[in-house]
This record gives sequence, structure tokens and C-alpha cells, in this order.
Amino acid sequence: MTDTSVTWLTQDAYDRLQAELERLSGPYRAEITERIAAARDEGDLKENGGYHAAREEQAKNEARIKELTEKLRTVQVGQPSDDGTVQPGMVVTVSIFGDDETFLLGSREMAGDTDMEVFSPTSPLGAAIVEKKVGDKTSYEAPNGKTIEVEIKDAKPFA
Repeated sequence: MTDTSVTWLTQDAYDRLQAELERLSGPYRAEITERIAAARDEGDLKENGGYHAAREEQAKNEARIKELTEKLRTVQVGQPSDDGTVQPGMVVTVSIFGDDETFLLGSREMAGDTDMEVFSPTSPLGAAIVEKKVGDKTSYEAPNGKTIEVEIKDAKPFA
């Protein structure tokens, strides 16, 4: 469950990404191709804004297809256990400098439309708290080189 090369997702998040991939690689890809062909038929491609915009959109679409394909290839679907051990897919509350901060430990895709802050399990904070238990204290090195002390207050599966 804590392999950092794996993207952890709930079934809902997996289904949402799979549907997006199907739309982007099917009907949306065909729509962009049709727009490129129509713009190409207009003539001079050097000054054809519609053609260049469609080609740029095609490149972005292909990049997202590649990203989703790779992410879904390495995905693990399920729910983490609710035993107080911090794992990807959990909403974690930590105390940093005396202030409590709550966030999702996982991927942005898992959070979906929520406005919850997300930390990757491979981030300095995420790596420091994975496999720790509620009540544990740990530390990590911030990008500026300072050591930051963290206490794990709560860890519950993301719903």
C-alpha cells in the first residue's frame, strides 16, 4: 500500500479518470482531428489561427492521454485500513509549529472536486509521515534546509 511508485485511488476516482481517458482518446480526439482538417481546408496554414489553436489543443490532449494512461497503469484501487497508521489515501491531521493542518495524503486526482489540500506520499512531509501512527512525532527537512518537527494527530481513510 505504501509503494511510492503506485498511485493510490478510491474506486470513484479511478472510475472518473478512466471515463476521462475514454472521452479524451475517443470522441474528443476525433473532434480535434475534425477541427484541424477544417482549418487546413481554409488554406494558408502559416496565418491560420484556428489551425494552430487546434494543433496546440491536440498536443495538450495527447499529453493528458499519456499522463492518464501511465497513472492508471500504476494505480492501486481500494481503501486504506483504518488502524491509525498513516498511508496514502488518508486524510491526515498533523501539528506543525503548534498549528494543526489537515490534508489528503495521496494524489490530486483522488481529491477530485474537493478543495482539500493534497500532499504526495513522496513529498518531504508525506515521506516523513508514511507508516507512522497517530501520536508519533517525526521530522523532515524542508527545501530551505530547516528541520521541521511534526506530530501526527489523526489519520482516517479519505471518503
